[in-house]
Amino acid sequence: MDDTTRRRTVLAAGAATLAGGVLSGCGSDSGSGGSDGAAGAGGNAGAGAPAGGGGQALGETSEIPVGGGKVFKDQKVVVTQPAAGEFKAFSATCTHQGCSVASVTDGHIVCPCHQSHFKIEDGAVAGGPANRPLPAAKITIDGTKISLG
Repeated sequence: MDDTTRRRTVLAAGAATLAGGVLSGCGSDSGSGGSDGAAGAGGNAGAGAPAGGGGQALGETSEIPVGGGKVFKDQKVVVTQPAAGEFKAFSATCTHQGCSVASVTDGHIVCPCHQSHFKIEDGAVAGGPANRPLPAAKITIDGTKISLG
């Protein structure tokens, strides 16, 4: 193998490794789709809690406005209340390029990186560039307490 061929091989291997790492940061399709993620008082939402799950306390139901939501940055989850008493939870990691969503405004979960918008009812894409919904996360409501898992 001459030096030019060897360099091309090494560069190609490095590029493939780098591309794999970049693509893994774009989000995955696991956990998205069929689950409606609904929860009423004492119910569950979604399937598969993001990192930090296992019954970890998030906050109070009073912190989640009807028609809005709250991003819990440390737990990487966003909790919404599309209708009174109906709580839903989704991953706070945007499915476009893995940025953290930052706010819930006008019925949409908003990613500040490229302005992807997701519906608070089901995490579906309301405006791109994201083309996959936010994966549902599992929460429990116990009285007024919201917890992961």
